Amino acid sequence: MAYWKGVIEEYRPYLPVTEKTPVITLKEGDTPLIHARNISRKLGNGLEVHLKFEGLNPTGSFKDRGMTMAMSKAVEDGAKVVVCASTGNTSAAAAAYAAHAGISCAVFLPHGSIALGKLAQSLIYGAKVIAIEGSFDKALKLTRELADKHPVTMVNSNNPYRIEGQKTAAFEIVDTIGDAPEYHAIPVGNAGNITAYWKGYKEYHQKGKARQLPRMCGFQAAGSAPIVEGRVVEDPHTLATAIKIGNPFSWKSAEAARDESKGVIEAVTDDQILEAYQMLAALEGIFCEPASAASLAGVIKKNKEKYFTEGKRRIVCTLTGHGLKDPDRAVAVSGKPAVVKPEMDEILKVLKL
Repeated sequence: MAYWKGVIEEYRPYLPVTEKTPVITLKEGDTPLIHARNISRKLGNGLEVHLKFEGLNPTGSFKDRGMTMAMSKAVEDGAKVVVCASTGNTSAAAAAYAAHAGISCAVFLPHGSIALGKLAQSLIYGAKVIAIEGSFDKALKLTRELADKHPVTMVNSNNPYRIEGQKTAAFEIVDTIGDAPEYHAIPVGNAGNITAYWKGYKEYHQKGKARQLPRMCGFQAAGSAPIVEGRVVEDPHTLATAIKIGNPFSWKSAEAARDESKGVIEAVTDDQILEAYQMLAALEGIFCEPASAASLAGVIKKNKEKYFTEGKRRIVCTLTGHGLKDPDRAVAVSGKPAVVKPEMDEILKVLKL
């Protein structure tokens, strides 16, 4: 029986590593690609929707793919301290991989804008957690300043090794279905992931692993949509905290992915995100964090606009993180449990039996 070795060992020929690179891995990757049959039927129009559920990575998000690369190269270069700014998932991944590597980690978070599950992860993994009064973008600016002036390694998306690790998700999709899909839908926050997927698809296509390239369809939250609006959003707002970013680092490369693939980057409202979030759970049994559902929300929106008309309509939606990252949101939209006396009659009334 062959055991999964983590994305670096599984895709070593496609990654900038050598025999001297110490591989820091929690066996990330190998996440399932789930055919969303019920959602596909509900949407109609011949759509075949598949869900790349990145919430099943070790720390519960796609960030682990990039972090195994960033941390491995940081340790190779002799780093003793890593730092990042985060809306939650990057900090969780950085803290976990730093702990595994035996080095220190400091994370800067926008105060009051981090989902409970993500904050808990950063703390339990032993990172030094600093809450900044202000937005993610202010936290990122301070992190850059710290890394520029002090002997620490920054592991945000400006670290090119992050993109290298994250591109492996595209490899896995092609390896699973035998080709790239016709469309790929993905949430867009700091825009590193849409950049990485497009890079991965192109590399596999160049190597003859995929016959076609997908149209990349990125979706930002309407209250935090700088790429869509063509301007920095100074005060972004959305319940999808993982994509609550007003000035994405990978802005230009995300636009390039959109344009080169002849795709789109558009906005979806919080209501549309919540509708998709609940649909994923109720129809497919998949519990993702709210920001993850922006990909399906976008597909629902574009399907209504008759966007998916060319050829085979196979769509992969990236679900970036697990629902337990933000348990409060799930409880808020689902209602409270029924409380009854310990009597069968009372139970039968609730069940309407």
